[in-house]
Amino acid sequence: MADDLPEIGSTKPYLIRALYEWCTDNGLTPYIAVRVGPGARVPMEFVKQGEIVLNISFDATSGLQIGNDDIRFKARFGGIARDIVVPIGQVAAIYARENSQGMAFPVETGAEAGEDDASDAPVVGTAGEEQPTASAPAPTRLRPVESQRSETGGASDADEPPPPPRPGGARLTRVK
Repeated sequence: MADDLPEIGSTKPYLIRALYEWCTDNGLTPYIAVRVGPGARVPMEFVKQGEIVLNISFDATSGLQIGNDDIRFKARFGGIARDIVVPIGQVAAIYARENSQGMAFPVETGAEAGEDDASDAPVVGTAGEEQPTASAPAPTRLRPVESQRSETGGASDADEPPPPPRPGGARLTRVK
């Protein structure tokens, strides 16, 4: 009986589009956290530990398309226009920069994404040159925002975007 059901696509691109719309409707800045892997075209000089955070707001991008298979847009990095492609399976989270509200997702491995041998596939940089495949980043140690407040009451590292939300709804901040 279950064999008669058609294969259903992932809800992930729909949730990403919905949260993008929620951010823009509320005047918030949508960011995506990406675990860079095969098929991603991002500026590799900004990738840290296999991850990159991208501002996908209307003001920061041109031609943004959030499709069912990937997210595509043009953006400037250091004054240089770049074509960005992020496979949906590599999006780890989408969240609002101002309050860290959003949603985290499991990141697909090469096998889950339907690729034959993702470990040997190159990651292509923005100029079409091959880059070494990004290894999986080490887990980030996080703690609740309240416990990271300084004695003066301010949060540390205000110039960096907040980390993506983690499952469970708690607001977290990166520990350095």
